[in-house]
Amino acid sequence: MALIVQKYGGTSVGNPERIRNVAQRVARFQAQGHQVVVVVSAMSGETNRLIALAKEVQANPDPRELDTVMSTGEQVTIGLLAMALKEIGCQARSYTGGQVKVLTDATFTKARILAIDEANMRRDLDAGNVIVVAGFQGVDADGNITTLGRGGSDTSAVALAAALKADECQIYTDVDGVYTTDPRVAPEARKLDTITFEEMLEMASLGSKVLQIRSVEFAGKYKVKLRVLSSFQDEGEGTLITVEEEKNMEQPIISGIAFNRDEAKLTMLGVPDKPGIAYQILGAIADANIDVDMIIQNVGHDGMTDLSFTVNRGDFAKASAILEGVKEKLGAREITGDNKICKVSAVGVGMRSHPGVASQMFKALADEGINIKMISTSEIKISVVLDEKYLELAVRVLHRTFGLDQQV
Repeated sequence: MALIVQKYGGTSVGNPERIRNVAQRVARFQAQGHQVVVVVSAMSGETNRLIALAKEVQANPDPRELDTVMSTGEQVTIGLLAMALKEIGCQARSYTGGQVKVLTDATFTKARILAIDEANMRRDLDAGNVIVVAGFQGVDADGNITTLGRGGSDTSAVALAAALKADECQIYTDVDGVYTTDPRVAPEARKLDTITFEEMLEMASLGSKVLQIRSVEFAGKYKVKLRVLSSFQDEGEGTLITVEEEKNMEQPIISGIAFNRDEAKLTMLGVPDKPGIAYQILGAIADANIDVDMIIQNVGHDGMTDLSFTVNRGDFAKASAILEGVKEKLGAREITGDNKICKVSAVGVGMRSHPGVASQMFKALADEGINIKMISTSEIKISVVLDEKYLELAVRVLHRTFGLDQQV
């Protein structure tokens, strides 16, 4: 008998029929002798509807009151799912975040979990109940309702699994696992049976939308076994995300190719080459709450240098305007920008023990006439910035180069 935490997203509980399907699946797990805790999101589109309602009443909704409104979406789902389980003869109890006592800080709309009291849930589990918990929400020390921000339900599920020391945390989505790349770009993409937390973190941060990065970080920190599965398929093992690297001799060096279209590059040319310059440029960008991704500073020449960096495409105009102000102050020559770029990355823990991955990647792109604008590396990833028009070609070429289209 195992203790399993299952999380179902908005599309999985999007209407009464889907909620009944989830109830049937949960009941099957319980019938096999498992204890089951289910974490659910609001029905798809519901959170957006509630935010729109709040904005109709108050242009910039008060964060505390907005959390009170938003948390009702999950409350509806837990009640309906508990009813659906009872309807098929399965004992169930619904819990809001406050009833569990998911204690968070007081940062409304993006609170962080501090502690979870699992005593009530354990008692109800031992009494033979399925526990249905509202994801995405908690309470602060003063009893105010809080929400956890983007991807909050995934984080709730992983946090509950950690607190309950669950055997596995299963995240049900509209895909049946983690793929070597997006199948819409490379149709020969394969589903991975396993992937390490490190690789999944890199994939999530680089644009792979399967799991929210916060939940992956949480699972890695607390050693929670995570599995990604499809809520629309009854068969299949999905993808297991593990702490251990597989000791398989045939394990591929690269596990996946990630990409991000939402990139823009800014360059400040002719900057005085002296200490503190990078801070003066990038500090101003950080003060505006703009995330900087890759940074490249050229070798100084005649007391001058150039600094290039990438930001999210949505921040391009704002970052350009900030740089214009900094340029005057520093006496830089000019600013250039390019918002028609993309980032493509090869990710794999196998890189640690296999030299030559970078040269293989660069040769494959060169053979296709694809020019690399920027390069960045970490221990288990190599990222390149390219013209956006080459994105799909680059993904397919690299997918093939590293043998990811081969069945293992």
